[in-house]
Amino acid sequence: MTSRERFLKTINGEAADRIPVTLFIIDQGHFLSQVYPDIDPQDFATLQLKVIELQKQLGADVFVRMLFDINDPMHIHMGGLNVSQQTENWEVKTEDIINGDTIIKRSAIRTPMGTLTQDFSINEIRKGTFMYACTKKPIKEPKDLEIAIKYEPRMPESFKEDAKCKVKKIKDALGDDGILGVWAPHGPFNNSSLLINLDELYMLFYTDYEYYEKLMNFAMERILDYTAAMDAAGADVLCVGGNVPGGFVGKKAYDEYILPFERKYIEFCQKNGTPAMYHNCGEIMNLVESYKQLGVKIVEPFSPPPLGDTDLPAAKEIVNGDYVMVVGVDQVNVIQNGTIDQIKEVTEKTVKTAKIGGKTIIQTADFLEYGTSPENVEAFVKTAIEYGGY
Repeated sequence: MTSRERFLKTINGEAADRIPVTLFIIDQGHFLSQVYPDIDPQDFATLQLKVIELQKQLGADVFVRMLFDINDPMHIHMGGLNVSQQTENWEVKTEDIINGDTIIKRSAIRTPMGTLTQDFSINEIRKGTFMYACTKKPIKEPKDLEIAIKYEPRMPESFKEDAKCKVKKIKDALGDDGILGVWAPHGPFNNSSLLINLDELYMLFYTDYEYYEKLMNFAMERILDYTAAMDAAGADVLCVGGNVPGGFVGKKAYDEYILPFERKYIEFCQKNGTPAMYHNCGEIMNLVESYKQLGVKIVEPFSPPPLGDTDLPAAKEIVNGDYVMVVGVDQVNVIQNGTIDQIKEVTEKTVKTAKIGGKTIIQTADFLEYGTSPENVEAFVKTAIEYGGY
C-alpha cells in the first residue's frame, strides 16, 4: 500500500495496512533550515520540495503542508487587512521601520470613511527562520470594521491560476508518497484575532454581541474566495487554524459563541468533498466533544502534557471514530530532548493506544524545532511504523 493510499483510506474510515506515520515540518525555517541551511528562505517551492525529500529520507508517510507562497499576500494568513492591493477607495501607504532583527511594515489605509492603520512585523529569530504577526491591529472600534467591510479589496482573479500552478508542482513531485495539505486562511475566530486585539476579542461575545457577530461574519466572508481557490487548486486536505479558541475558553463559551461560525466555515471548506483538518495546538480535552459538532473530517494535534492536555484513552472514547484524530508525540520534550530509548518507549505506548479503532494518524505533536537530531526523528518514525500495523 502506498503512503497516499494509506492516508486516504484512513481519512475515509477504511481499513489500511497500518497507521500513517508522518512529520509536521513547517515549510520555512526551524527544522528545515537546520537540515538545509543554504537554501534561500524565500524560495518556497524549493523548500516545499525539500519537505518531501526529508520526510522520505526519514522513512515517513509524507504530509506536505503548504503555508508560505500560496498564502500570498501574507495578510491572508498572518494578519492585518489587505495592503497588497489598492483601489480608488483604498489607498495604501506603507513604510518599513527597522528595529534590530525586526522589520515593521507600518501601513496607513485611506478610505472615504476614514483612515485605518496597522503594523505587520517580520522578525528573523535565527538565520532563515522568521516570525510573522500583525502587531498593531487595524480594527480598533466598530467604525473601523464598517470601513473594512465596505472597502477592503477582495481576492485578485490571478490568485486562482497562481494557486493551481503552485499546488500542481508540489503534487507532481509528491506522487504516491503522501498527501498535500494547504493552510486555508484560518477559521473565523482565528481570522478575527488577526484584525482585533485578543483581549477585546475574548470578551466581545459577552460585551457587544452585535459587534462580535459582524466581525466574525466579515472575518469569514473575506477569505471564502481564497479558500475556494485553494480547494479548486487540488489540495488533498484544507488545514484550518482553530487554536485561538482553544480549550481554555471552555466548552460552554465555545459551543454557544464560536462553534456556529466555525461550523459554517468548515461546511464551506468541505462542500466539494475535500476534507478539512482543524488545528488546535494546545488544550483540547474541553472541546473534543464539541469538535464532533463541527462536522470536520480531521482534528489535530492531540498533544500530550505539558504541550497540551490530551488524555489519549479518554479522547479516543469520546471521539468514537466520528473524526480522524491526528495524535502527536511531544516534539520538544521527547523527540528533541529525549534519549533514543525514551523516544521509542513513548512512541510505542502512544501508537498502541492511538491505533485502536483506526481513523488515526501519528505525527510529531507540532512542527519540528530547530536543534532536533534527525536520528531522534528517525527513531520516532521507525518505532511508530513497527507498532502501527493493524
